[in-house]
Amino acid sequence: MPNRPQPRFPEPHTEPYWEGVKERKLRYQVDKDTGDVVFYPRLHNPKTGGRNLEWRESSGMGTVYTYSVVRQSAVPGFREMGAYSVAYVDVDEGFRMLTSIVGVDDPLTDIKIGMRVKVDFEEQDEGEYPIPVFRPA
Repeated sequence: MPNRPQPRFPEPHTEPYWEGVKERKLRYQVDKDTGDVVFYPRLHNPKTGGRNLEWRESSGMGTVYTYSVVRQSAVPGFREMGAYSVAYVDVDEGFRMLTSIVGVDDPLTDIKIGMRVKVDFEEQDEGEYPIPVFRPA
């Protein structure tokens, strides 16, 4: 995979997420007042505006909700990759994450909606943050 964009400097409210990624952990937030799961990292609960959020670590297990396979790309670095997936994964803790499914022989035939997957982290040649991706469980 080509190098993906890296955060130039994590914002204070996203820093625990990015530090978790460096430790190969997938973190998310929960509103301590309502129990609402909050993902992507935010300063507040988007449903209530509440700011009483705490960080938790995900098991990293999930289910493919939907996906698409990119067969051609004009973007430098992606052009040479051939077919690759872009997917939404429903993570078991209750949030949906945009990601990629890796570790399959052929993304056109080997990825299935409803497939169980587990998070993995792809190191990048440049930058300090690996990218969370999912592999078949």
